Amino acid sequence: MAEPTSDRLERSPLHAEHVALGARMVPFAGWEMPIHYAGVLQEHRACREHAVVFDVSHLGSVWVRGPGAVDTLQWAFTNDLHRIAPGRTQYTHLLDPDDAHVVDDVIVWWVEDDALLVMPNAANTGPLLAALEEAAAGRGPCTVQDVTRDRAVLAVQGPDARERLAAVSPAMAEVARRTVRRVTWEDASCLVAGTGYTGEDGVEIHVPAPAAPSLWRAILGAGVEPAGLGARHAADRDGLPAPRPRARAGDHPAAGGARMGGEGRQGRLPGAGAADGRGAARGDPPPLRPPPRGAAGATGGIPGPRRRPAGGRGHERELLAGPRARRRAGLPAPDVGEGHVLTVDVRGRPVPATVVRPPFLER
Repeated sequence: MAEPTSDRLERSPLHAEHVALGARMVPFAGWEMPIHYAGVLQEHRACREHAVVFDVSHLGSVWVRGPGAVDTLQWAFTNDLHRIAPGRTQYTHLLDPDDAHVVDDVIVWWVEDDALLVMPNAANTGPLLAALEEAAAGRGPCTVQDVTRDRAVLAVQGPDARERLAAVSPAMAEVARRTVRRVTWEDASCLVAGTGYTGEDGVEIHVPAPAAPSLWRAILGAGVEPAGLGARHAADRDGLPAPRPRARAGDHPAAGGARMGGEGRQGRLPGAGAADGRGAARGDPPPLRPPPRGAAGATGGIPGPRRRPAGGRGHERELLAGPRARRRAGLPAPDVGEGHVLTVDVRGRPVPATVVRPPFLER
């Protein structure tokens, strides 16, 4: 992710906690955040086998409140809010108004009837604010408020996450998947949602900044390991969080598996004239060298710490070969299926790769 040109980096309310734990701090989307503590692979493995807590305070937090709040988000995003109700969460997308490509994938926490919390990725908080303010102008009274700097967000994830979190707050541990609830912890009013991008069970906690260090220490004291953004990124890649893979900026929303709203809604989407349900009209793709037959692009690659080759040396690389990469290479999707062995280029070296059905985790 490209970093902003300003030298000033935002800091999480937990910055001092990270430094005290010896975290390696790095610039990330305009924030100074921990990339790891003990090491990315160790923390990734802990997420898969036990429980970890990530500081994801770099994500945006934007309240949309008022009688027009639901209509505003219904117009601004791709998914159909009427498929859920207050107390639920929804994965959705913000589209570019000109050609309908994905600007950002976001989570909406529908907290109360007229109060919804929108959580964009860090670098896209500004564009999302501008889009929501424009959407709100003609769709009933509502306010759009950025509260990113007033809170911390902790993601407690892993197969043992709920059991260990219950020692801190039974109410937080009981929040079901894809639901959101207000929970009071030490006189601090928190929002807790059954969400997270790791593919594991767990919750995300939206806690007022003054109470964040105390809650962080209590969670660590319950046996939950701290983990940095390196492990979160790896877990995001190999877990491919249910129920669908994430879209990336520049994709059409269908690439992330998103619904395109209710009946007749596509005609009201920003940039809908450029969307045909399969791809976005974005002009010619970047030039590619003439590929040999059977060649394709890759949307991303990352070491898979949970999938070790025989002998335990090194780590297999997982290849995410998405439909857009196949289209750009002129390779029809049916030509590549589960079980096919491909040759991928890794820094100029041909490496065999087997096509597998996500998620990549083996239980």
